[in-house]
Amino acid sequence: MIASKNILVTGGAGFIGSHLVKHLVAKYPEYTVFNLDALRYSGNLENLKEVKDQKNYRFLHIDITDLDRLKEVFARHSFDFIIHLAAESHVDRSIKEPFIFSHVNILGTQNLLHLAKDQWGTNADKRFYHISTDEVFGSLEETGKFNEKTPYDPRSPYSASKASSDHLVRAYFHTYGLPIVISNCSNNYGPNQFPEKLIPLFINNILNNKPLPVYGTGENIRDWLFVQDHVQAIDCILHQGKIGETYCIGGNNEWTNIALIKELCAQMDKKLQRNNGASEKLIQFVSDRAGHDFRYAIDSSKIQNDLGWTPTHTFEQGLSKTIDWYLANSAWLQNVTTGKYQQYYAEMYNSK
Repeated sequence: MIASKNILVTGGAGFIGSHLVKHLVAKYPEYTVFNLDALRYSGNLENLKEVKDQKNYRFLHIDITDLDRLKEVFARHSFDFIIHLAAESHVDRSIKEPFIFSHVNILGTQNLLHLAKDQWGTNADKRFYHISTDEVFGSLEETGKFNEKTPYDPRSPYSASKASSDHLVRAYFHTYGLPIVISNCSNNYGPNQFPEKLIPLFINNILNNKPLPVYGTGENIRDWLFVQDHVQAIDCILHQGKIGETYCIGGNNEWTNIALIKELCAQMDKKLQRNNGASEKLIQFVSDRAGHDFRYAIDSSKIQNDLGWTPTHTFEQGLSKTIDWYLANSAWLQNVTTGKYQQYYAEMYNSK
């Protein structure tokens, strides 16, 4: 029988966080899952409508940079696990607003680490699980893959802030004995992703016959991880990962941006019953992003060998499921690209 536990998920109303919260609530009814989220522009409680009335789910509307509010939460509740997902996460916006990224991603992580240390000490039955990104490793050439021993070489304000938070987490392990684990994942995609990211942005633009802005020549390469595969990996690491260890999570799905976009266009044309090639005509090449990393790729052999996790979706399969979800949830898509989100969305993309 699984023991009762309190688990705190930060950023649980966001893209990955909402999928994780729903997974934990359904799979572990003995756990009480606390979702702590500031509900910034990409946080959306509509992502969690399936679990909002479940007895083992709680929502806390709190910003991780608000130390006083966090202290109140930790005074009221004793947590067994903390899964830290809350972060500012979009590279383009970090270039425009770097101070926000440092404030949230570094200071917010520091606050949570400090409170976990005070509540747990060195209790090995607890876990502070920090979820990071492969972007902290910098850029790869045409060969090689990132692994757990790859030196850090962040190239954007976003990746630098995440690298800083990774270092803080490890410092609390080495200095205070805080029981931590870290994972670095490749690009996630799937249902509920806010349309600042490439795939949902382009799905929305195709639906509205808007341009598809492609940086540079579109030859930059990313490894793509379906969000539900990522959630399964998080579950494995949380329950089986070794304290103090880092695990790299990848989808084994490397695609150039332009090949990905053409696959997306082809699937959209088929699903929308448009002439083949109609969506590709929307592609427009634009000036490259500053500091644009050429290639990311993840070696996931450690988590596969040690914990038995493997991704189950090819990119074509995951992309088809993702498109189907957005087509079936047009109201959700319209809601997050209008109203309080419209100014942000317009500033980021309509000028490109």
